[in-house]
Amino acid sequence: MQQEPLARRRPAVAIAHDYLAIMGGAERVVANMLDAFPNAPLYTSIYAPEHLYDNFAEGRDRHTTWLSRIGFFRDHYRLSMPFLAATMRRFVVDADVVLCSSSGWSHGVRTTGRKVVYCHNPARWLYQTDEYTSGRKKVLAVGANIMKPYLQRFDRKSADSCVRYLANSRVVAERIKATYDIDAEVLPPPSSLVPGGEQTSIASIAPGFLLCVARLLPYKNVDAIISAMKLLPDHRLVVVGIGPMHEQLQAQAGPNVRLFGRATDGELRWLYATCAMLIAASHEDFGLTPVEAGMFGKPTACLRYGGYLDTMVEGETGLFFDDLTASTISNVVRRVLAIEWDAARIDRHAQRFSEVGFHSRLREIIAEELVRASGREPSRGVLVLDEEPAEVASESER
Repeated sequence: MQQEPLARRRPAVAIAHDYLAIMGGAERVVANMLDAFPNAPLYTSIYAPEHLYDNFAEGRDRHTTWLSRIGFFRDHYRLSMPFLAATMRRFVVDADVVLCSSSGWSHGVRTTGRKVVYCHNPARWLYQTDEYTSGRKKVLAVGANIMKPYLQRFDRKSADSCVRYLANSRVVAERIKATYDIDAEVLPPPSSLVPGGEQTSIASIAPGFLLCVARLLPYKNVDAIISAMKLLPDHRLVVVGIGPMHEQLQAQAGPNVRLFGRATDGELRWLYATCAMLIAASHEDFGLTPVEAGMFGKPTACLRYGGYLDTMVEGETGLFFDDLTASTISNVVRRVLAIEWDAARIDRHAQRFSEVGFHSRLREIIAEELVRASGREPSRGVLVLDEEPAEVASESER
């Protein structure tokens, strides 16, 4: 007698992310989530491995949308914005708990279980529209404003469908409260670029340069740093990152500025290890790059804003500047270079943002929600989420 096949049990945990078409800070957080939950399937609107590093999510059970099958959107993911709300709203994730890594889209997926959101920032294109579209093509700014009422309804309805919010910094927790009236726990993301990994030297760059690691977007304020370099003619700047402002910044850059573009993890480790210091001027939700620089014992000059207030300690790991004028930034850079910093002390601060602590707390939170999904309330201090080693599964597209 032929035995009936057993019904496949839905996964305990699934991970959803807006899109995987560039390797930024949010994508590194997703990589850490995948490490924390090795059996969790991954759901995302667009998966473009050609724009990612280190075989990102290779061998995982991946689920993507129709947008991922179109090469134009894989290469220009921001232009998929008119379709993302409707697409993500129809994306169904079958899991007991869905962990949504979101800056505006993934928290809109539908699920048969409970949704936990790790919020990098409430959607910039809705609540910081002028900042998000500044310096971009006019059609993008006009489109964002036309769609805003519809997208705000999508966003607020999506937030209401979630049972728990996590924020990557105190400033983002404040924005979540102001936007959704939701209290979010602050869980800083870790630095996954540990110094012990392989370093790939770059022969065309001599050590001792100033370093900026940022996507080339308006709110990253790389243009302000490049302007400051005109007042620092005896120093060199290397900018690591890609983005739509590349041509504009290249035209602005003087002979002491090099736009390096995308760097591998090995190259980035070498750049951090051999630079004199980091400069960070972004309107950042979580200030990851001072942590990465700190793990190599390097000080930072950064904007006194947002997530940098969590990740930089003035006088211990670097110095703040209070505005984006060339004179202010260049003066602070000179002061940082004149100080003899304690590399070990800088590294100790950076170690507070470890993968171990992030994984531990995240697994505790998901374990609590798995208990609630079963109809019970969790007991403090006794929850353990144990997953079997990851299995290689097939990729599916919807």
